[in-house]
Amino acid sequence: MGTFSIWHWLIVLAVVLVLFGGGGKISRLMGDFGKGLKSFKKGMKEEEVEAEAVPDEEPKTLKSEQVEAKTGAAEPEPKKDEAAQG
Repeated sequence: MGTFSIWHWLIVLAVVLVLFGGGGKISRLMGDFGKGLKSFKKGMKEEEVEAEAVPDEEPKTLKSEQVEAKTGAAEPEPKKDEAAQG
């Protein structure tokens, strides 16, 4: 087969079959491809809208903060340095 491998000839054969295999095949293939792209874009837009519509959850807190909130106890404020107060 010369300098071309079997893969080259298979690709050429596939192109010839697509081009000359029947009337309207290419237009149908491109139409189906276009419909697939439109469907994909529509799905991506719907996914973005759903992600934006989801309300934010409450901020996550540590267990120690949850216990303090329930008991009403707060941490004592740290004492300031007396020399810094002046």
